[in-house]
Amino acid sequence: MRKPVLAIVGRPNVGKSTLFNRIIGERRAIVEDVPGVTRDRIYAETDWNGKEFAVIDTGGIEVNTDDTILSQMRDQAIIAMDMADVILFMTDGKEGLTTADREVADLLMKTGKEVILVVNKVDSPSKAYEMMFEFYELGFGESIPVSAANMTNIGDLLDRVVAGFSDDEFDDREDRVMIAIIGKPNVGKSSLVNALTGENRVIVSSISGTTRDTIDTPLTFEGKEYTLIDTAGLRRRSRISDNIEKYSVIRAIAAIERCDVCILMIDAGEGLTEQDKKIAGYAHEAGKGLMIVVNKWDLIEKETNTMRDFKKKIKSELLFASYAPVLFVSVLEKQRLRDIIKTAERIAEVRATRISTGKLNNIIEDAVMMRQPPSDKGKRLKIYYGTQVSTKPPLFSFSINDRELVHFSYSRYIENKIRESFNFEGTSLKFVWNERRGDR
Repeated sequence: MRKPVLAIVGRPNVGKSTLFNRIIGERRAIVEDVPGVTRDRIYAETDWNGKEFAVIDTGGIEVNTDDTILSQMRDQAIIAMDMADVILFMTDGKEGLTTADREVADLLMKTGKEVILVVNKVDSPSKAYEMMFEFYELGFGESIPVSAANMTNIGDLLDRVVAGFSDDEFDDREDRVMIAIIGKPNVGKSSLVNALTGENRVIVSSISGTTRDTIDTPLTFEGKEYTLIDTAGLRRRSRISDNIEKYSVIRAIAAIERCDVCILMIDAGEGLTEQDKKIAGYAHEAGKGLMIVVNKWDLIEKETNTMRDFKKKIKSELLFASYAPVLFVSVLEKQRLRDIIKTAERIAEVRATRISTGKLNNIIEDAVMMRQPPSDKGKRLKIYYGTQVSTKPPLFSFSINDRELVHFSYSRYIENKIRESFNFEGTSLKFVWNERRGDR
């Protein structure tokens, strides 16, 4: 299920980035007392009282402007409103109601979304009513007075935010497998969607960055229902000069969060690049299914072991995701495209695999006998038992004597033993090491 989304919008310099930082609990957005500092969208995930959600910080909205950058910032904020399930409309209590606030309010009224009016910089509770009164005319009902800088009333604000999220709208995924097609610009992602669906549903161009947004396309394959999510190409941040493209990166990452399986497309002519590795890392850390699709394979001159050597090189450079299967295709020539959906379906099934506690512990016992756990200062790691606590991705919990004795190499060894015993191709495995009380 996708996480609900909160967008923070308002005119420039009302404290949006400060509030964003307070909500997520870290200083990630640039904060400066100058309008227009936040020019790209900042996306983060957090939770409040057990409710997880995503937060988007936006640049200040100036409705009537001919400035190119400011126009793009306004357009991005409008897209953020479209993404959001709840919108925080921030105003400045010290400056009072402005014409710019009224213009932003007009935009928000057209969204039909849940809008919470926030009056920021209310540092004195005794003056709260006086500072808030004039904002009633905006038509959003009772506002919430806060001081983002001083953390005043943030808890009450977040209570109101999570109350505005509807659980029902996040439970409608049915059994449809969600497949996100990710990768750098111009590797053939949109062409793949069109080839699989047999329709030109997605704009295809040789100009990199054509896809600014994520596009959901339903697909029926061999009687099963899927959703293909075409995403904007992810470039290195140093090459992202256009603000709209910066927003596309955030939306693509959000697409990864709500999918089951990621198809990382790479260009056979370029091979696996550093940016490809970073994109694969997004999918891996999110615990999604992952497969590597090498496109434009028809343009490569082949020798006897060309495919084998290419695959071996990818595996060696993606050690953290060596579980990902590698497919070689040509979207243009429609070569081996059916294998993509079959592999995605298999990965989705693997992510839902559950191992019985008895079988899991037999594997652990055999692994420990074959290779002793690490020790430090005469104390050796003991694994008492393990159990699988969840799926999608498979999550395993191990009861041990001392977490500090769990070396990365031994954790990887246990993972490999589990993979040898069960087919977990295409999915990451997550481990939790829990100390048994009194053993330290």
